Amino acid sequence: MSNNNQLKLISAHPNCEVKQHLSNEQNGLFATASFSKGDIIIDFGSSKIVSTPNYLTVQIGEDKHIHLSPEYLQYINHSCVPNVLFNTASMQLECLTDIAIGDELFFFYPATEWKMSQVFDCHCGKPACVGLIQGASELTVEVLRKYKLTDFIKSMAQKHKGL
Repeated sequence: MSNNNQLKLISAHPNCEVKQHLSNEQNGLFATASFSKGDIIIDFGSSKIVSTPNYLTVQIGEDKHIHLSPEYLQYINHSCVPNVLFNTASMQLECLTDIAIGDELFFFYPATEWKMSQVFDCHCGKPACVGLIQGASELTVEVLRKYKLTDFIKSMAQKHKGL
């Protein structure tokens, strides 16, 4: 659960709100309702489809990347221990673990991205942290098996890695 004294409310939405971490000024999406594993938090769509990825897109095909709609979903940050997945087959934000009111929502970027436009060092601090986040193409089959992946990423991993 997050310490609300270190967060500033930016905007409120159904079942969640965007808050800014005062320590690093990074925005995140936080639950204002509780969810159970398997729940659907929200349906999403695309406001735009582009052929090359950027830090705001989610991959749905080899040369198809979407800008999320509703737009506030872009504030879901990365963790190597995610609690949500952008299920791009059903276009629903799926709950992977129980989420309490006040919890920040996190997804595992390589679960939706084969290759990323901007790699970064993960600072989630979890024992399962994979370190440099580069997309699923750079992870071993053993690491990928630990995560729920989108159908597209699963198909790419089967094709290229024998997953």
